[in-house]
Amino acid sequence: MVGTSGDYLVAFNRSRQREIAAKVLKAEDYQSRSQGLLGKGAMDPQEGLWIIPCPMIHTFFMKFAIDVLFLNRDLKVVRVMENLRPWRLSPWVFKAHSVLELAAGTVGGLTCVGDQIEIR
Repeated sequence: MVGTSGDYLVAFNRSRQREIAAKVLKAEDYQSRSQGLLGKGAMDPQEGLWIIPCPMIHTFFMKFAIDVLFLNRDLKVVRVMENLRPWRLSPWVFKAHSVLELAAGTVGGLTCVGDQIEIR
């Protein structure tokens, strides 16, 4: 995954008072957004990748499924996709400004559209 361990952020669902992931990396330049999760064999349940800007994703060339939270500029969830398998495209989410990619099973119905996310 892009970045280094010193770059970790925490994703927290403020609406439900629940930590989502403790090892989130931020991808906001062309290189890190293009690399994304490519080349990674799996994701730890506490890992995440926050891609900015990003209104849609693909899982081409990936080796594992992911959960995806589409966030608006205020970090409110505007769409949730669970267990997005390799070689798939997400829809274009016009209200989304960023995407939080998580290990499959992380969301588990515990984060919903309208929830307020905090990334710190």
